[in-house]
Amino acid sequence: MRSVDPRAALGLVLALLSGFLIGTAPTAAAVQTCPDQQAPPPPVDTSERPAPGRPSPQPLPVPDQPVGGTRMAECGVIAPDSTNLPPDTTAASWVIQDLDTGAVLAAKNPHARERPASLIKTLLALVVIRELQPSQVVVATPEDASQECTCLGLVAGGSYTVDQLLHGLLMHSGNDVAHALATALGGVPAAVQKMNALAASLGATDTRAATPSGLDGPGMSTSAYDLSLVFHAAMREPEFAEVVRTKGFQFPAQGGKPAFGVVNDNKLLGSYPGFLGGKTGFTDDARHTYVGGAAQGGKRVAVVMMRAEQRPTLVVAQAAKLLDYGFQLAKAGLPSVGQLVEPAVSANANNAAAPAGAAGSAPAAAHRDAFGVTGWVLTGVVALLILIGFVLQRRRRSHTSSAD
Repeated sequence: MRSVDPRAALGLVLALLSGFLIGTAPTAAAVQTCPDQQAPPPPVDTSERPAPGRPSPQPLPVPDQPVGGTRMAECGVIAPDSTNLPPDTTAASWVIQDLDTGAVLAAKNPHARERPASLIKTLLALVVIRELQPSQVVVATPEDASQECTCLGLVAGGSYTVDQLLHGLLMHSGNDVAHALATALGGVPAAVQKMNALAASLGATDTRAATPSGLDGPGMSTSAYDLSLVFHAAMREPEFAEVVRTKGFQFPAQGGKPAFGVVNDNKLLGSYPGFLGGKTGFTDDARHTYVGGAAQGGKRVAVVMMRAEQRPTLVVAQAAKLLDYGFQLAKAGLPSVGQLVEPAVSANANNAAAPAGAAGSAPAAAHRDAFGVTGWVLTGVVALLILIGFVLQRRRRSHTSSAD
């Protein structure tokens, strides 16, 4: 039998090992192609048609490694225990997270790219909180006051504090408020750029905002995983957490318009035990989207739902069932299926002057899988030692055979 040249074998193993080290090792993401992995489903209307003379944005690149761990690349439901999984959940994708640790307790198509609808306002709010002072006064422009509604009812020329506008943005989902806050951030293009830069810094590689309000626009996309990242970061901000748990808020009289009050449109507030607040959204293309969190028994759990429907049960009722399931998993101490990545840098929107489309470039840390570079190195070394041992054993046998 032909003997094996140890030097050739060693070279082959080192070549394979170098492939692992430079990131060409096989990944779970390359094995499966889940629904809507690159872009949301085709739109049902013309809302995403680019302006004349402008091309349609290309889909964001899909990371080589699934952000949040290898299981985040799996399709369908990903759970440590599916025996109590609510059967009537209509969402195309969802994520249940531990709000304290960032552990992904369970998920369905977590990186499927969907449209956020008004859930993108949580990202806008996070930029506003990091850039503007609550007492800063914003004067509404005629353009602010004439946005496509849902609207709070801003009066052109009226003066509002940032704190008041945040309440109108998150409690009532005012598109006029979103536009006014975007104007205060330097204009809509600048605000969208800051939103995308902040998303990128959080590790949200599926997210590209096209509008500050969540109205559908060219290239708009996100995922249940990404919005879980955003909500996790936002709930660390006391101002955000305070606003989303506010049940009612009074707005002062402005420009001949009398004072008026708004009620939080999140129906789980005051009805679900320990509910902390959240956000709802809807467009024809996005369908129903939802994020909400609650605290029970020393645990804090949140859920994000994408592309859900109101039948056979209301989306908020479906969210409540998923929260129940999340608390069951958290209290049982079952292993998580993934992890929300930590920001690669300090996610301060004041310093996040990234170019347009920056959300397409993921932080380096977010691209690493749970196995890590160290794991691949150790695997390669073990394989090398095994192969060398095998070669040496074959040579000894060959020598013994020829001596006989």
